[in-house]
Amino acid sequence: MTTTGGGIRGFRPSRSLWPTLALAVLLGPLTITPAAAQFFSDRPPPVPPAAVPDPGAAVSLAPPSGPGAGPPPPAMQAPAPPSVAAIPPVGPAPAAPPAAAPAAPAQGVLSLSARYGKDLPGVNGGLVWRVFADRPDESGAFKMLREDRSPAPNITLPPGNYVVHVSLGLVSAVRTVSLKAETDREAFLLPAGGLRIEGRVGASKIPQNQISFAIYKGSQFEGGERPPLVPSVAAGDVLLLPEGTYYIISNYGDANSVVRSDIRVQAGKLTDVTVTHRAAVITLKLVSDKGGEALANTAWSVINPGGDVIKESIGAFPKVVLSEGDYRAIAKNEGKVYERAFSVVNGVDGEVEVIAR
Repeated sequence: MTTTGGGIRGFRPSRSLWPTLALAVLLGPLTITPAAAQFFSDRPPPVPPAAVPDPGAAVSLAPPSGPGAGPPPPAMQAPAPPSVAAIPPVGPAPAAPPAAAPAAPAQGVLSLSARYGKDLPGVNGGLVWRVFADRPDESGAFKMLREDRSPAPNITLPPGNYVVHVSLGLVSAVRTVSLKAETDREAFLLPAGGLRIEGRVGASKIPQNQISFAIYKGSQFEGGERPPLVPSVAAGDVLLLPEGTYYIISNYGDANSVVRSDIRVQAGKLTDVTVTHRAAVITLKLVSDKGGEALANTAWSVINPGGDVIKESIGAFPKVVLSEGDYRAIAKNEGKVYERAFSVVNGVDGEVEVIAR
């Protein structure tokens, strides 16, 4: 049998399907509104408020119509859903807010710079900055905390007292600073000048590996013995020195070509010095005949007119740098002694042959 208006086809009544029928009766005449919550349960359906007659072969779910229609049956009410407020939360409890990170300790900035003098340009290279603790540790040493080689570093440190040391070549300065939680600008004065030296004989430049320079503080005419401030400076190198007077001892070769020169170094300037030697390179040879082959295993001595030994060497043809002047060469070979007088002319290199006869 087909019902009119319910949407159910081929339905046979059965008491075992009462829950399904009750649900259809419940949902048919009602307007569906959104529920606050929806629950499912395995409990038995609610008992209707009155007995439901046996519908017989079929039951019409449409409301009765026509003149003989009686009042509609009382509407069945669905059980009220439980209040949402009464339902305990099911999800996880909200996480506690993260603990606030400890505040970073206040830091100060040490801004450093250096100048060659009060009214002179700033130093833009070659600086070495070192920051030390202001008190010694257990061993009695002052611990170095920072090192920087930039011209104008900004060093971040906790507030406190520090010792700042800066060096530029042989020039240095040191200062105690008190740093607060802000920027502390410290400017140092380094009255340094550059010194560059080369050697010449006449118009010729002396090769770098044949000449050396030693630097002394003060003038060569001041009395007293002094150790060299810098024992060896290569030709062409730039040496940074405090502003002041110095003297140079230049050695060309390893014999008697020695020159002393007083110089003045000025702050913020490069001083170029040319040391001129009056000497020559002499090659010694012991030969059987003029222009012959040099004899090996020969011991040589070069003496000046006063009899002072200037240079001693062993070899077939040793070379010696001699200051201009008069000399005597003495050669010893196989128990025999040979000698010859010769002169050195400035800038004129040459050979001195001693004839073994």
